[in-house]
Amino acid sequence: MNLKEFTAVSGLPGIYKLLNVRGDGIIIEDYDTQKRQFVATRKHQYSPLQTISVYTNDGSSAPLSNLFDSMLTQLEAHPVPSEKADSKTLRTYFTAIMPNHDEGRVHISDIKKALKWFNFLNNRQLLALDPPTIDALPETEKATEAVASI
Repeated sequence: MNLKEFTAVSGLPGIYKLLNVRGDGIIIEDYDTQKRQFVATRKHQYSPLQTISVYTNDGSSAPLSNLFDSMLTQLEAHPVPSEKADSKTLRTYFTAIMPNHDEGRVHISDIKKALKWFNFLNNRQLLALDPPTIDALPETEKATEAVASI
């Protein structure tokens, strides 16, 4: 999953398409209205989603795209709760989706943010799983894929 074009901006609701970065700010586009606007960095902070990661138990971190991939693949087995659900429900869901997250460093507010972003992008069909590479396929599928690509 490529989250390169998505960005969250402090003080503005939702996720925006990052169009351009300037020295004094960024130019973003709203996904619903296609309205473009300049956001000054002296007033707002912005976080491209591709730079955000989730702390794991082994001391490292996993990219947000891994979390979103897991949420997409397990959507039927584990429906996404509302970000307004109680803390226990949110932690239980997050543990089911990403069992190796560091519970001491991943706060409920972080989980709420991740769920809000996921729901925003998924409701607009902006998320898609990356197709598997030929190296990740079993041997029988590699042969079929190789023949199909000829």
